[in-house]
Amino acid sequence: MKKTALLVFTLVLVVCSVAFAEFPEKQITVVCPYAAGGASDTTSRIYASMLQKAVGVPVIVDNRTGSNGAVGMTYGAQAAPDGYTVSYMPAEISFNKLEGIGNVTPEDFRFLGIAMTIPAAITVKADSEWKTFEDFLKYAKENPGEITIGNSGSGSLWHIAAAAVEKACDIELEHIPYPAGASAAIAGLLGGEIDAVAVSGAEVSTYVADGQLRTLVVLGSNRCSAESLKDVPTTKELGYEVPAIEGWGGFAVPKATDDAVVAKLVEASKSAINSQEMIDLLASKGYEHVYKGGADADAYAKTKFEDNSKLVPTLKLK
Repeated sequence: MKKTALLVFTLVLVVCSVAFAEFPEKQITVVCPYAAGGASDTTSRIYASMLQKAVGVPVIVDNRTGSNGAVGMTYGAQAAPDGYTVSYMPAEISFNKLEGIGNVTPEDFRFLGIAMTIPAAITVKADSEWKTFEDFLKYAKENPGEITIGNSGSGSLWHIAAAAVEKACDIELEHIPYPAGASAAIAGLLGGEIDAVAVSGAEVSTYVADGQLRTLVVLGSNRCSAESLKDVPTTKELGYEVPAIEGWGGFAVPKATDDAVVAKLVEASKSAINSQEMIDLLASKGYEHVYKGGADADAYAKTKFEDNSKLVPTLKLK
């Protein structure tokens, strides 16, 4: 009886080893938790294209939207842990649960790699009376609550960015959410509905380049690489203790995915994320190419969640 059990166990190990050795054998799906056209979708699609070259099987993108990305991320976390469902991981994985949106956190995934960051920025119309960030703050201090600043939805990363400025600089702003996203907030600024926007530098760079908008400050760790924003200082450079607020994107699989499959996907993802095609596309959009792989990506995501666990409860997001 013991010999039979041992034989069965050995056969199972052999079958599993062969299966993992042959991975992948079929189509891989990349779940993007946001609609087509945005930063998350753009990054997901170039990654899918490059991953397909690396692994030799078809890789498609499946957009599953809703609840600030929680719908798609929950779907990805609950997918079969076989490596055939990869999820795009936006910055929202590091704070959604803290705001009562969905239940997933970085702990529900194993990260394959981080691909890019997008620093937040404060932008006004080019003909605004505020020529510098200091002008903006001076007016805000003298006129509490008068400046209307748009974001990409209540509780969104860009709402957090504006609220972080508000707290660190001791000012009061009137936050105007645009649930349709950053593009809607920018349209509101261009149309004169609001005074400013807190969105990424990448999302306003073309309007800055053509003279319609002016970016006053970048809230990231570094300046934005978009050509039209290269001379815009960061809050840190200006001496303000505003935490770096950046969108970021990476890729992950469900927590229970086998080590051998994860190792293969980490290596393939490294090739995809560091491909010249990925680097060039990100640069053309004003996104910052940043590669962190495997364990480093896991640590990055978990650190962001820990940082937000301290920051988010201190902000006025209601």
